Order: sequence, then structure tokens, then C-alpha cells
Amino acid sequence: MPTVSKRVSKLPVYVFATISRQVTDLLNQGKPILRLDMGSPDMPPPTAVIEKLKSVASEDGAHGYSGYRGTPIFRRAVAQYYQKRFGVEIDPETEVLPLIGSKEGIVNLCLAYLDDESSIAIPTISYPAYEMAAILSETAIVSLPLDTSYLPDLSNYQHQSNTKIIWINYPNNPTGAVISLERLQELVDFCNEHDVLLASDNPYAEITFDDYRAPSTLQARDAKRTTIEFMSLSKTFNMAGWRIGAAVGNATAIKNLLHVKSNMDSGHFKAVYAAGACALTDTPQAWIENRNSIYQSRRDKIVDVLSGLGFLVHKPQGAMYVWAQLPSPHSDDVEYVQRLLNEAYVSVAPGSAYGSSGQGFIRLSLGISETQLEEALGRIVAWHHP
Repeated sequence: MPTVSKRVSKLPVYVFATISRQVTDLLNQGKPILRLDMGSPDMPPPTAVIEKLKSVASEDGAHGYSGYRGTPIFRRAVAQYYQKRFGVEIDPETEVLPLIGSKEGIVNLCLAYLDDESSIAIPTISYPAYEMAAILSETAIVSLPLDTSYLPDLSNYQHQSNTKIIWINYPNNPTGAVISLERLQELVDFCNEHDVLLASDNPYAEITFDDYRAPSTLQARDAKRTTIEFMSLSKTFNMAGWRIGAAVGNATAIKNLLHVKSNMDSGHFKAVYAAGACALTDTPQAWIENRNSIYQSRRDKIVDVLSGLGFLVHKPQGAMYVWAQLPSPHSDDVEYVQRLLNEAYVSVAPGSAYGSSGQGFIRLSLGISETQLEEALGRIVAWHHP
């Protein structure tokens, strides 16, 4: 067999692929593993969404190619959602591009803009896909420092003239940090001044707590000049396995992303687009609030238990994770995660998977049933106090 490409040889194994393999091995050994590592919603989508999928899947004309730009009904639904939720006018023909979730859009955007003569700014703690996309694009990575609230610290950011993209993600994975529209305006102004594409990864806008309501970067003044935002139905409507989302914003960035994407895939099954449009336009606010109240209860339980064990942890106002600093004498997050998995049969994510600044932290997901969560937390307590 020939050797793999240099770009693949530089690409680390995706952290959750490694965790999933270890979990599978232990499950095959009969170990009762409980997973708090993956951000996969455990609850179903709205019933109307499932019924729409069934209905359209039964139509004779629903099974051909749907087109590289998805269906008009889904693009219009995205535009309607942005108008209703954020008060942002979006042209469904030029400013919306359906995606296979948002992860493929993240990678393909980097392929569209980056090469070995450019660079990308990535927060020092961030979703691993941003770095993986940079490696695949063979581009240099510049650190975007964060302040003590895990917000971009532009005063300590060393901007480079060849930086083409700056990534942000709020509500944040993994920290749960949230951001104000005022801080987003600062970022938009900075990117407009320096002719940089601001890539806003915003899949958790509808998972918020304690009366916080997440903004869209596109609400900022002159945002469309410089911003492309990624939205996803995976977390918003508990549709992670459906793999549907969209890129929204700057028309030129959307066009360039489509240029790459159209050479990669042929779009979704039409019934998935129809169901996605149903989710965006027909889901009652009460459904979202009820789902969030369940997550908030889980958040509070995790924070209370970890705080009692000496973890340094704050209640997040957004996303579906709890970010916690290990208590003494623990300091190595990778070792802690491995021991917890192999000795207590509880899987959590190591903080260092999200960047070197995440060393000494762990991330726990809210996507687990109340019964399993109680059992997992009980095991963690017993493991700390044998």
C-alpha cells in the first residue's frame, strides 16, 4: 500500500473516536459504561419533525438528488428562523447554504480559504474540529487568547497580516461560556478593519439557562460584510444523527463554501430537508424551554456533586456541558479520564483535547438520562472516596 498524504500523517486521531473505541472495548468485555463524554442529545426531536420525515419519505418523488444547495423550502425556513429569532434579514438564495450538520461546513470553509501561505486564528480552548480543519488545509494556526471568562481577548491577540479566518463559538463548547452582543460587535469591527472572515460557530444558541438568551453574530452592525455563521439542528432540536445544519451570512463566503461543497457531496435526502424545515418553523418555544429545563436540572446536579468533591466549576449559562477543573491531587486530565473510565466505568472528555489551555480540566455532557446521570455521579463520588 502507498503511504498516506503528509496532511493525513499530521492529523491526530480525533479524540472522540479514541474514546468511543475504548468504550466499545470495555462494553464488549461486559463493563457497564456510562457516557458523559459525548455531546449527543439523549431526548428525541419534536414529534411533528419525525412525522414530517415519515410523510415525505413516502412520496414517490422524494428519493432523487436534492441539489447541491438543498431545497428552497429548507433555505427559506432557515431565513425565517433568523428573522424570527434574531431579527436578521437573510436572503435564502444567496446567504444560506444547507450543510451535513455544521462540522463539514467548518472543514470545507477552511479548504475554501486557507493554504500554506495563510493562517487561521483559533481560540486557545476550542472545539477540536477547527484545528483539524486547519491541519487538512495545511495552514498555520495563530492562537486567539481568551480572558478569564473564556471570551476572546483582542488586547493580547497578535494579529498576522496573512490571517484569513478567526473562529469563535458561543455559547461555547467546551466551557459553556456565553457572550454579549456588545462583545460580538467588537469582534465584527475588528474583522472588518483587518479584512478577516469571522467564522461564528453557533449550534448552541437555543440551549441556554438562567434567563440568558444567546445572540447571533449576524445581529452586530455590518456583520454581513465579514461574518459567516454556522447553525445546526443537531443540538437545537435533538437531531444530531440527522446531520443537518446550514451556513448563513456573507454571500461571497457562502458562494466559496458551495464551490468546495459541491465537489464533495450531493446534498441530503429530501425528507430530511422537509423535516428540518418543520423543526425550524413549527417547533413551539415551549418545547425548547421544557428541554432546556431538563438540561438545567442535570447541570445543577453535576455542578453540585463536583463542587462537593473539590472541583473548581461554575454553572454555565449555555451549551450542554459542564467544564470543571480537577481537584488536588489530580492534575493530569488524560490520566484522570483514563482511570475514571477503567476503574469507575464512567467516560468523560479530557480538557486537553480542546487545546493546551484545557489541561487539568474535564468536560461532562448533559446528554444523559436522569437515571444514568445519578448512577454516574454516584460512581464518581465513590471513586473519589473509596
